[in-house]
Parts: sequence; structure tokens; C-alpha cells
Amino acid sequence: MKLICPKIIICSLLLLLSSYSFAQDTIWNHLLQKNVNAEGWVNYDTFKKDQYLLNQYLSYLNNTTPNKKWSNNKAKAFWVNAYNAYTIQLILNNYPLKSILDIKQNDKNAWEIPLAKVGSKTYTLNFIEHEILRKTFNDPRIHVAINCASISCPALPNIAFSEKNIETLLNTGIKKFINNPKRNLISKENIKISQIFNWFKDDFIQSGDLITFINQYSDTKISKDANVDFKTYNWNLNKQ
Repeated sequence: MKLICPKIIICSLLLLLSSYSFAQDTIWNHLLQKNVNAEGWVNYDTFKKDQYLLNQYLSYLNNTTPNKKWSNNKAKAFWVNAYNAYTIQLILNNYPLKSILDIKQNDKNAWEIPLAKVGSKTYTLNFIEHEILRKTFNDPRIHVAINCASISCPALPNIAFSEKNIETLLNTGIKKFINNPKRNLISKENIKISQIFNWFKDDFIQSGDLITFINQYSDTKISKDANVDFKTYNWNLNKQ
């Protein structure tokens, strides 16, 4: 009887797991490409018809536990995708509806409902955002990656985040968001910006003030003494 080297078995298993992970990310990417347009608006009607594929991706998340051997970018992309996928599922579970604010379950709002199953644990969207993404990665660009299914949110990318593309997508996303006049009104002396910069101000002022951060990505350079105001947030659903 011919014995198989344990190293060969381990390498084969790692290759199989890597291929499985890639396949699942490809499914999520396919769902986004099909049901989200270039402006980030979501066709929830067609997404609902793809529930089987979405369930398959959510099952992958439930059976995958991020580990310390993962790169920073791989872990960050995984948790961003998980947040967005479970937000989509939450909307589909309650669709049709006017706003994510309409969702209530046992006196809990959408972000407090324990629904996101990852690595056989169940999380709320709040926990993924605040305890994992914000605390672990300390990257203010996270706020343009995760989507709250609302008109005033940064656009939901119709590309799945990955270890290889997350830096590019985050930089592109923050630049597009800041320079989108529907989200932020910017001139040299006055800016009227998204409430995201107000709610999460501490994330954006780690290396200065809000104007310093925004000027890194703004097409219009803002005076350091510019007047700062915040726009009213539109919580209506980001549907096509």
C-alpha cells in the first residue's frame, strides 16, 4: 500500500479551501454586478430572485472564521463583504419597505438585530461595524465601503471587495463620495457635508481636522477657515 505524504494532503486541503473561498467571493461579485448599477443603486426585486445564490454566500460566511494568518486587507475585505451581504439580506427579509429605519424586531432597530452569522457566531451589524471594522482596522475609509441601504449612504460598489482590490476600491470610493454633490457640497469657503463626517468625526480627525481629511480627496481645495455645515440624511431606500 502506497502512503501519501501528510504535507501533500495539507497542501491539497489548503488549495481546496482557497479555491472554495475564491468561488464564494465570485458568487458575491456576480450578485453585485447583476443587481447593483454603477451608481450604487440596488435592484432589490431581482436580488430577491437570486436568493438561492445569496444564501450560498451567506452559508460560506457562516462556515468561515477569519484567522490571524490572514493579511490585514483580506480580513478587512471579508468583514466589509459580510456587512454588506447581511444588510442586503435584512432588506430582502423585510421587502418591500421605504426605509431601513422601518425595520424593527423585538424593539431592536436594523443594526441591533442579531442576524449576521460568521464563523458559527451571530453578530449584529453594529458589532461588525464598530467592534470589528472600526476598532480592528482604524481606517476611516471603511465608512464608504459599508452600506446602510439608504440614499445618503456612500454608493454600494458593484464589485466584491478582495485582498487585492480593497485599497483601490477604498481610495476610489472615498474620492467619489467626497466629490459627489448629492452627498457633499464643497467650495473653497463653505462646505456642507454628509452626516457621516459628523457621526464618526473622531475617525476622520486622527491626523488633523475634517477639512484636512477631506482635502486629501477633494477636487476643490478647501480653506482651513471654511464654514462647515452638515446635510440632512436621506434614509429612503437606495433602490433602483
